[in-house]
Amino acid sequence: MSYKLYYADGTASMGVRVLLEEIGAPYELIKTSINRQEPRPAEQLKINPNGWVPVLIWDDNAMYECAAITIYLCDRHTEANLAPAIDTKERSLFLQTLVYFSSSVQTAFQLDYHAHRFADTPADEPSAQRRGHRRLQETWQVIDDQIGDKQWILGDQFSAADIYLFMLTTWLETSRGHPGIHEFPNVQRVADAVMLRSSVQLVYGNKN
Repeated sequence: MSYKLYYADGTASMGVRVLLEEIGAPYELIKTSINRQEPRPAEQLKINPNGWVPVLIWDDNAMYECAAITIYLCDRHTEANLAPAIDTKERSLFLQTLVYFSSSVQTAFQLDYHAHRFADTPADEPSAQRRGHRRLQETWQVIDDQIGDKQWILGDQFSAADIYLFMLTTWLETSRGHPGIHEFPNVQRVADAVMLRSSVQLVYGNKN
């Protein structure tokens, strides 16, 4: 099974690339941009008219949305053991966490990085950004409390949820008013452990 991944540094496509490395499936990276002022491949825009990445293609199929791609890859490559089986009690926490990451934590980041999407006028954008900063504090605290004293998000089992968590922590910028990762010691502990994996070293290196 071979994949094509539309990819841009600093985006959620980096997390999908880590997954592909963990799985060991061959893939081709297609570099693109998230800047709407720059041209983007027609194939990418046909699949995802929003212009975002990641976009994953295989055979005659394609999909976008990082959480959806994560679940799909884990279920298609069960041999990689990156997600609990459907009939296990950990499965619900796995799905819950991925959806919370994509719907709550990522939205908090968007309030800051893409405030124009949430404000009626440019003058209102700073207010949206401030709310984003507060929401980042709130959502990361929820995740920190959820992890507690567990080794990984799901307990003893490393999973794609831990990769997703690491990816999101690389977006935290205290210079923009975001909380620092040190404010969430359980999150930091998991992120530090994920960073040691060879797949993450290959994809992120010194970028984080």
